Amino acid sequence: MSRIGKKPVSVPQGVTASVDGQTVTAKGPKGELKFVVNDEVLVKLENGEIAVQPRDTSKGARSKWGMSRTQIVNILTGVKDGFEKKLEITGVGYRAAMQGQNLQLALGFSHDVVYQTPKGITITVPKPTEISVTGIDKQQVGQVAAEIREYRGPEPYKGKGVRYAGEKILRKEGKKK
Repeated sequence: MSRIGKKPVSVPQGVTASVDGQTVTAKGPKGELKFVVNDEVLVKLENGEIAVQPRDTSKGARSKWGMSRTQIVNILTGVKDGFEKKLEITGVGYRAAMQGQNLQLALGFSHDVVYQTPKGITITVPKPTEISVTGIDKQQVGQVAAEIREYRGPEPYKGKGVRYAGEKILRKEGKKK
């Protein structure tokens, strides 16, 4: 039995949710998101709460039960508050800047890296060494942050590169004479 899946999802204030067959739609102040629930899971909207249950006791239905509830929570949170990932840049000469809608990164290569911002995502650069990725879709925000980090991930000797805010880097000891 899924402990997460048993709990019904309450619809927050200012958000309207509707269930049409297997499609859950949420509209809020930030925008609108839809999630299509797998056919092995049953979804019901009752008294301002969304209940998720497996259709049968098969392993596949039970494995998708908790994940479906979590996805519904994510779309409700996204349309109400949105999601944000912060990145930090460490290294001499490493910096970021916005160039129109594109993010321009100087990461020690012979050229600047230009990252095109996808639709639905907002990237801001409060300082040259900080990047903030915001949006209403949690998966898309995390994917964009991971793609930016992938250009120059933190290295273990000096810690130079792009890292998530608060990420601990395991440092290695350098060569000895």
